[in-house]
Amino acid sequence: MKILALPPSRRVWIFDLDNTLHDARARVFPAMHDQINAFLQRHFSVDEAEANRMREHFWRTYGTTLDGLMRHHGVHPRHFLAETHVFPELGDLVVRENALRHALERLGGTKLVFSNAPRRYVGQVLKAVGLERYFDAVYAIEDARYRGKPALHGFHFLLRKHNLDPHRCAMVDDMLENLRTAHRLGMSTVWVSTVRKRVSYVDVRISSVTELPRKIRS
Repeated sequence: MKILALPPSRRVWIFDLDNTLHDARARVFPAMHDQINAFLQRHFSVDEAEANRMREHFWRTYGTTLDGLMRHHGVHPRHFLAETHVFPELGDLVVRENALRHALERLGGTKLVFSNAPRRYVGQVLKAVGLERYFDAVYAIEDARYRGKPALHGFHFLLRKHNLDPHRCAMVDDMLENLRTAHRLGMSTVWVSTVRKRVSYVDVRISSVTELPRKIRS
């Protein structure tokens, strides 16, 4: 990784949130998908099967369901997010890794969170998993003007905001599409996945962020 050529103090680690810093697949994502499907049923008068098809189609095509709804239906992003990210008992849904705090402490340099989720939700998750104090800044979908990863817009905003050279940065994400964009910009890339395959634009693959300090020493 290019980032390893730098002293630890000059490195910038950019972390995705869901399925990177916590496992959203088991409980959070199913609840979120139900909320999005319910939103689509209410606003487009479709049944559950069609709502599910719309959600998955826009997510696979644009990276977020919201982006597709904005492009094709003029949906107001604030209204959508207010109705689809409501988790009064989020602490009971989040799956934590206790070793993650120690791993983040061992990583030198600046650490940022870059998520396609709304800021309120991101803050709630970081608090629930006890990771708030380990990050220097958080970038949510609002900061990217609701144009989330893998689009370039949010990446450019984050780099300008901190006056960063992308070659100083490593993107840590579970989504290959997001890592492809990061690679195009010159960032190092870390894929969080249990899938064992070689990808040309992935520098390091880990199954958990807890493995990252060990991987970067090798």
